[in-house]
Amino acid sequence: MKSINWTLELFILSDLQAAVLRLVLPLNFSSVSDRHKQQGRGRPWRRTMCSVITRVAANRRCLTVTLGGLRRHTEGSSASAAGEGRVCAGAGARGVSLRGRRTYSSGTRLNDGLLFRQLFESESSTYTYLLADAVTKDAILIDPVLETIDRDLKLVNELGLQLKIAVNTHCHADHITSTGLMKTRLAGLKSAISKLSGATADILLSEGDKITFGKHSLTVRETPGHTDGCVTLVTQDQRMAFTGDALLIRGCGRTDFQQGCSKRLYNSIHQKIFTLPDECLIYPAHDYLGQTVSTVGEERTLNPRLTKSLEEFVTIMNNLNLPKPSKIDISVPANLVCGVHQV
Repeated sequence: MKSINWTLELFILSDLQAAVLRLVLPLNFSSVSDRHKQQGRGRPWRRTMCSVITRVAANRRCLTVTLGGLRRHTEGSSASAAGEGRVCAGAGARGVSLRGRRTYSSGTRLNDGLLFRQLFESESSTYTYLLADAVTKDAILIDPVLETIDRDLKLVNELGLQLKIAVNTHCHADHITSTGLMKTRLAGLKSAISKLSGATADILLSEGDKITFGKHSLTVRETPGHTDGCVTLVTQDQRMAFTGDALLIRGCGRTDFQQGCSKRLYNSIHQKIFTLPDECLIYPAHDYLGQTVSTVGEERTLNPRLTKSLEEFVTIMNNLNLPKPSKIDISVPANLVCGVHQV
């Protein structure tokens, strides 16, 4: 009997108390069982899969589970299982491809000395991202929200970080940024936004600029279309891209207000984001379905809007008929002045 070994790797986040693994493969257990009975081996497939609940230490750990001795039912079914197998750990990890053994977590990343946290604001479904050099403790914050300023500053303090820059990927229409108020509470903190946004900030960003923190940096790629001032921020190793509202998971930003242009957005994404490596992780500014992370390869091949031609994309975007963001009339004016209109 031919034996196949599957190895799954799952990163356990510090705030998880348990991990549940599940693998489903189409196997012909009856034929294997009959064969073993004939050879007098009893019931070799009688095994127990159990969940283990453990207290997780502050740092991430790697859990490896090996499933061996599985007989291939058909070549097609095994290929399907390899392509569709998933490991889930709450909201922290999107998934692991069995074939490529891709492992990642949207909650923390400590390799190369980069500390990373993905934070969520529920009213506007906004993701805020904290990145820091684990050695120097220099940190930056991407797309902070006014309502969660206390949470964000508490985390920065707990981790012993020195927050240097708070950057917005564009002038948001659905929430007010906390960068202005945050500057009054953290001495030395600077704000940043694209110079094409028309907003005020300490640092006005352009194509190719670098935002440095410790030995790490993010490179600015201008990706207009949702607004004139949209930028995508890419890590120096091109393993992570923070796409703001330009590229979402299986979607993209709307183009029916704030200088929106469907053609520009389509070209921005294809020329500035889809040219990154397939394995580059995509971290958007929003998600409304509980998804946390994607990849360039996934979105290039699976995004239902951006796999269309330019003409088809423009037609789709012109017929979304979405309601106006409820806070647009207060958010945009406030964000044009770094969110300090009432501070």
